Amino acid sequence: MADRLRADLVAAGYTVDGVLDRVGAAAHAALPHDGGAAVRHVLRETSDPCAVLIRAWTLGEPVAGTHLAGALPRTGLTGLTSLGLIAPAGAGRVRATCDVRPYAVQSGAGVLDTWLVSDFGESVIGGPLPPDHVLGVGGASLTLSSWTPRTAVGRALDLGTGCGVQAVALARHADQVVATDLDERALRYARLTAALAGQTWDLRQGDLFEPVTGERFDLIVANPPFVITPRTSEVPRYTYRDGGRAGDELMGTLIRACVDHLEPGGVAQFLGNWEIPVGADHWSHRPEAWLADTELDAWVIQRDVAEPAEYAHTWIRDGGHRPGMAGYQELTDAWLDDFARRAVAAVGFGVLTVSRPGAVGAAGSSGDRSPYRVFEEVLTPVAEPMGPAVAAGLAARRWLADHPEAAVLDRAWRCAPDVLEERYGVPGAADPAVIRLTQGGGLRRTVTLDTVGAAVIGVGDGSLTAGQALTAVCAILREDPCAHRAQVIDLLRTLIADALLIPADGVPTPGG
Repeated sequence: MADRLRADLVAAGYTVDGVLDRVGAAAHAALPHDGGAAVRHVLRETSDPCAVLIRAWTLGEPVAGTHLAGALPRTGLTGLTSLGLIAPAGAGRVRATCDVRPYAVQSGAGVLDTWLVSDFGESVIGGPLPPDHVLGVGGASLTLSSWTPRTAVGRALDLGTGCGVQAVALARHADQVVATDLDERALRYARLTAALAGQTWDLRQGDLFEPVTGERFDLIVANPPFVITPRTSEVPRYTYRDGGRAGDELMGTLIRACVDHLEPGGVAQFLGNWEIPVGADHWSHRPEAWLADTELDAWVIQRDVAEPAEYAHTWIRDGGHRPGMAGYQELTDAWLDDFARRAVAAVGFGVLTVSRPGAVGAAGSSGDRSPYRVFEEVLTPVAEPMGPAVAAGLAARRWLADHPEAAVLDRAWRCAPDVLEERYGVPGAADPAVIRLTQGGGLRRTVTLDTVGAAVIGVGDGSLTAGQALTAVCAILREDPCAHRAQVIDLLRTLIADALLIPADGVPTPGG
């Protein structure tokens, strides 16, 4: 039956591009903010198939049964009822029981037009969300999808799949997808999401890693229920965002468990929150503590930070409560008291990428080594998607960790295609006052160079190793190469780690 429905949806034009064309860019952009008012204005007094489906499954409005049956002739009302997607609304009308939203997945295999099945959002429900609400696609899930590396893998795990946003994308580059969730309702939605995508996932119910005890994966992704929620009875416990732990301990539990569930060389990609205690030396205090007793490599990027009052307002409002509504003040008090008890100064949000080092003896590996740990704050816009930059950064950092520092001098490097050199100087001056490299993709880094560093990078056409380039440049400048060696090594390692420099021979860095 899902195959018939998929064919009907495509024929009706109920796809991402089809809906955009039908309602127009302005109304489509307003949809998340105006409760669908602009879309209703565009669709008034129309009953074409796409308009009927938008009313039913995007806006959650009752529609004439004859109109819906006409829009989906292969499936019909009987088929929709058997799938649990509609219910009678009286007077010959029917109402959708859930949100069926067009979604497009882009990958190296092309674009997959599919649909996500979830609960209706706040604008349709018309009030606070129920605790067992199953979220559709949102900002956090899109962020995680953008940051996930899309290299081909054997086994992938979508931990806390919800309606299946991440699993749909994983199935495009993984041989097997296991998707878990604590909530049986979420798994029912995920099962239909998979069917509409024409995909097969191994769906399992349980908390965190419990359903995959003893199993390992090449890639783990999770948009976990990381919201820091007071453990008091008056605060609603939303399954999709509350992990059932005090403070930010859920994230610590996830990170530490990766040791047992990642294959050698495997990667885990999480979104998460972390508390920043009063008096902490650095925002990374908590993530560093989670990683302290593990051998995992880690790259943690803080993308936003909120003070307790701002954080409380964000998540109280997310549940459908507004200032002035009954209970809003009590919820605020509960959140702020909870933060005060643990002396929390702020809450960070960001992306945590952890990796299990490769097996001893693997190509390019030096065997026993210390894990690398990178903690950085990037509050500025980044490229979309970020997955390719994450994959490149992981490969480069792993190579750097597996090799002696000076090994960068024994290899030829070149600037990545998205890197430009900028020079600034006083008009008429013989030399520029500032030389820097700027990265167009990834994290859009900017690195300032000195004269020797700029020259070494500038001659990187693949014909010389970095060490040979340093010797040649210093000969021209009449400088001692030994005097610049350490500084150039540091510069090269920075540029390689951040993917501004890539191997000139095209061989991926992990292979040596």
